[in-house]
Amino acid sequence: MSTTNDDNKAAAAQTVKPAGKPAAKKAPAKSARRRSREAALQGLYQWLITGDEVGAIDAHMREQDGFGKLDKAHYDALLNGCIVEAADLDAVLARHVDRKTTELSPIEHGVLMIGAYELKHCMDIPYRVAINEAVELAKAFGGTDGHKYVNGVLDRAAADLRPQEVAARGR
Repeated sequence: MSTTNDDNKAAAAQTVKPAGKPAAKKAPAKSARRRSREAALQGLYQWLITGDEVGAIDAHMREQDGFGKLDKAHYDALLNGCIVEAADLDAVLARHVDRKTTELSPIEHGVLMIGAYELKHCMDIPYRVAINEAVELAKAFGGTDGHKYVNGVLDRAAADLRPQEVAARGR
C-alpha cells in the first residue's frame, strides 16, 4: 500500500512540535485535603443557600463522583464544624469584613468560614497554608477578584486566631 504525499505531510505535522511553543504542563493532582475543602465548600454553599439539614447535605456530597479521593476526616471536620460554629466563625470574620457576612456572596462566605475554621482548629496546618488554600478555593469557585478579598480578610483574622504564629513570621 503506498502513501500519498498528503499522508506524509500529515504524519510529519503530527510528530513535529511547533517552534516557540512550550509543551503544555499538566496540572498537578489535587491533594486529598484540597478535595476535602472543595467538597466542604460545596456543602456549605448548599447550606447557606437552602438552609438544608447537614445530614442531607452530607449524604448528597457523599454520592458525588470522586468522593472516595478526599480526606474524609478533614471534610467531616470542615463541613460539620463550619455549620455548628457558624455564628462563632461569623463573629471572628465580622471584625475584618466590610459588610455583614450574610451580605457576602455565598462562595466567599463559605471560603472565609473554611479558612477561619482551619485557622482556629487545624493547628497542624500553618496559617499561611490555610490562607493560601482558601485563596485557591476562591480563585476556583468565586468571583473574579474574590480571592483578593478572602486573602485580606483571612490575613487579618490570622492575627486574631494565631497571634504567636503570625508574630513569629514577622520577626
